[in-house]
Amino acid sequence: MSSPSHASPAAHGAPSPRPRPNIVFVMSDDHAAHAISAYGSRVNSTPHMDRLAREGARLDAMYCTNSICTPSRASILTGTYSHINGAATLYTEFDHRVPTVSEALQSAGYATALFGKWHLGDSPSALPRGFDAWRILPGQGEYWDPRLLTPDGEEQHEGYVTDLLTDMALDWIDEERAQRPLAPFCLMLHHKAPHRPWIPHPRHAELHPVGSIPEPDTLLEDLSTRSQAVQGARMSIADDLTRTDVKEDMPAELRADDRREDRARWNYQRYLRDYLQTVQAVDDSVGRVLDHLDQLGIAEDTLVVYTSDQGFFLGDHGLFDKRLMYDESLQMPMLVRWPAEVPAGSRVTSMLRNVDIAATLLDVAGVDPEQAMPGQQGRSFRPLLRGEEIEDWPRAVYYRYWEHDDPAHHAPAHYGIRTEDFAYIDYYGAGLGAPGASDRIFEREYELYDLRTDPRELRNVAGDPAYAGIRADLAAQLAQMQAEVGDHPYTGPGSWRPDWNHGTASARDADAETRSTGD
Repeated sequence: MSSPSHASPAAHGAPSPRPRPNIVFVMSDDHAAHAISAYGSRVNSTPHMDRLAREGARLDAMYCTNSICTPSRASILTGTYSHINGAATLYTEFDHRVPTVSEALQSAGYATALFGKWHLGDSPSALPRGFDAWRILPGQGEYWDPRLLTPDGEEQHEGYVTDLLTDMALDWIDEERAQRPLAPFCLMLHHKAPHRPWIPHPRHAELHPVGSIPEPDTLLEDLSTRSQAVQGARMSIADDLTRTDVKEDMPAELRADDRREDRARWNYQRYLRDYLQTVQAVDDSVGRVLDHLDQLGIAEDTLVVYTSDQGFFLGDHGLFDKRLMYDESLQMPMLVRWPAEVPAGSRVTSMLRNVDIAATLLDVAGVDPEQAMPGQQGRSFRPLLRGEEIEDWPRAVYYRYWEHDDPAHHAPAHYGIRTEDFAYIDYYGAGLGAPGASDRIFEREYELYDLRTDPRELRNVAGDPAYAGIRADLAAQLAQMQAEVGDHPYTGPGSWRPDWNHGTASARDADAETRSTGD
């Protein structure tokens, strides 16, 4: 007979330890926070995402560290910056030089699966690892009748991609629960939508008719106070959307130089109509996931995350796309529900980074991030989700965009720092050999925005003598943060550069459509 000292807690009537939570991580592509009604959207309603916010937490300051698809996804999976994981542009692949959160969770006994957009390369060395099951879209994938890559080869499917991926995800949960009912699982459901070229499902065709969508206050903004490099980027609502984007021929009279404002308004309504309709299918998907967890009786012990790989310009500053270090592009929406731990209706206002996500998921799973993913650069924000305060939590984020002057958008290479009060950007304007970047070198320029008085980032005060001291302080803080994450400043064409992973010819060919339509 065992002695009392060896009896289990349950033998004394103590509650059994709570099982490790399941994790459902839903990520869309290019979904701006200001197109979610829980974030105060003026243009659409997202009731199922709003339910997540109502029953969990809304994170108000989650930022990406490189606002394009491949780099942000690599940072989310690895908890590292682009110069560490090597996937810094759309023309790079992820070569698994650093461990991923999926591998860590799988090693810790989680059942793991991924369905949807991968966009980290299609060559054998770049395919997903650490997943018991996966089906991914090659490159950007298609909205209708998508082809999917699997461990066993290619599959062709019929239907709308957002719905199909949701079906696969829910079916996998059911199969996994039937086979291993006590094993915790991590499901990653990565939607293509609402990525360009914004092809909606017909069930949403009546939503947001042309002429009904409110315009942003900055749709017709004069960009003359911004850097020349930003003015030269090909991301204009008025001038750079294509017929494929807006789905109809523009009236000939709107092409005249003196009709630019009318042209911007005409394009905006059609662009936003389709963008928001594709968002609605993603919201439907979130609702299906939440309902399924309820039906299985596992909602209480399941962490559900909804996010996007980066933000997006919805006509803000007269732009579409992302890349630039302005808030509409920089901010990632994130909604988190975990009834067992996250207070309902709460908000997290601390500044967070996409490199913090992996550490947080591992912390939730009871896994030490430092041991499971050596070299990861993030920090778990789980205590913040519980409503705790952390005195030494960083109050600034570091950003760097590497894909200088790419063939489609011509956005300049830049790095910067975003604090609670200021945004400071250094457009150093050189590709440094990054795959997909051009060899052109731009004149170095700077922007500084005082977010206390100018939250929409409309007035560049980098050259204002009144801000000279603040600018110097921010430049010093930027250099310090750059060093802390192992990055290096630009000192000229011979500057330090990372060990780029250029991918394979087949991967670059597979992504040709992707690069021609965004990322």
